[in-house]
Amino acid sequence: MSKVEIESFVKSFTLFFSSLSILITTLFYINYTKDIQTLNETLFSQMRVCSYNLQCEQFTIDFVPKEKQELYFLYNDEKGLSSYYPIPNSDKYFMLINFNARQYTLELKKLQQDALLNFLIILSVVLILSILFSFYALSPLRNALLLTQEFIKDILHDFNTPLASLRLNSAMLKKEIVENQKVQRIEQSVSTILNLEEHLGSYLHSHALQKEQFDLQELLTERIAMLEKNYPAIHFKLGLSNQKLSTNKEALSRIIDNILSNAAKYNKRNGSVSIIYNQENFLLSITDTGVGIKNPKRIFERFYKEQERGLGIGLHIVKKLCEELKIKISVESQMSQGTTFTLNLSKLIYR
Repeated sequence: MSKVEIESFVKSFTLFFSSLSILITTLFYINYTKDIQTLNETLFSQMRVCSYNLQCEQFTIDFVPKEKQELYFLYNDEKGLSSYYPIPNSDKYFMLINFNARQYTLELKKLQQDALLNFLIILSVVLILSILFSFYALSPLRNALLLTQEFIKDILHDFNTPLASLRLNSAMLKKEIVENQKVQRIEQSVSTILNLEEHLGSYLHSHALQKEQFDLQELLTERIAMLEKNYPAIHFKLGLSNQKLSTNKEALSRIIDNILSNAAKYNKRNGSVSIIYNQENFLLSITDTGVGIKNPKRIFERFYKEQERGLGIGLHIVKKLCEELKIKISVESQMSQGTTFTLNLSKLIYR
């Protein structure tokens, strides 16, 4: 199951199982208190019979001086259950019939064991029903996700032919007329569409289990070299030593590419982008001297954007990929001064 399906299943199961469990617990508690009351009433009735026929195998009988005892009343204290009855032709004594505390405790334990056994049986049934209900409630979401994935796959497939034609014709135009801003814009637009295609493809794959070992410095050097061609006016500064990682290289490349391209795209003229890795706490920081972000807390929301350019899904995909790779990402920004993205790579270190 995908992360969305797991989350939906857990929430449905928790809601259904917890609500029924609370209801069943309440009903069993009420029933248990009624069972105790029934036990007390049964013993009290047996005491009354015992006061007449004196056949009291489970009770003890004693005679106590009359004081302020209440007759025909069931007392429940540390000595157990007891009740007082009158003695015919006696003005000085009452008959005391007692059911001792040890025997009473044993009777209560029997009630508790029976109630607990029944409770566990019912709870097991509720658990199975909750699981079945959660799977049933999950099926519409699963169908919707499958339709979405099929739709994205169709779009990606249809992208290939026109994109190949655009790239081929733009390359031929570039050879014919050498340098031209219009051709460069066409190439940049094609590059943007290719980037969008890669973003859409990221929704279709789970990268968490596809791991490989590679060097972080080599990866960053490779990604920076590609960006420097598109942003020659931006100065990239790389400061880190060798660090072996074990994770999905393609997904991490997508994360770094998106952050670096945004850092260059929304930077000032002749600005800089600094990439620094702290080997002690495994933090990778990417800092730019760009325009800044007004609402850093919303930057990972789908379709949220503060500039005219872009679609507002790039950083949302970054957040999604970071969650899959177990990377903690944070952002700090000041308007007109720049932005810093920090990636905690502690879960990716190859040991």
